[in-house]
Amino acid sequence: QVQLVESGGGLVQAGGSLRLSCAASGRYNMGWFRQAPGKEREFVAAITYLGRVTYRDSVKGRFTIYRVNAKNTVYLKMNSLQPEDTAVYYCAAGTVGEIKSATMYSYWGQGTQVTVSS
Repeated sequence: QVQLVESGGGLVQAGGSLRLSCAASGRYNMGWFRQAPGKEREFVAAITYLGRVTYRDSVKGRFTIYRVNAKNTVYLKMNSLQPEDTAVYYCAAGTVGEIKSATMYSYWGQGTQVTVSS
């Protein structure tokens, strides 16, 4: 059983930055998803164990996903945050499958709230 421990959420003004962290042991592909109130969970960014990254279009150029395998930690650096980025952000770990699909991920964190005020 893999436990994912997220941290780094909070309240920030529009244009501000936050960095989310997720600790997970093992050789997994890692993804970040988010869910806003009344909306479905959506893919944000993902990184394979070997470092290939992919992003949803609306965060390209603003968000950066990276990992430090020696620390078993994946990060999501979020810059130029906007109110529409407000959501609960979830870290997920998986092995085989489409990296943008939630169904690929077997393990999920508890979520961390990100709130961006206008």
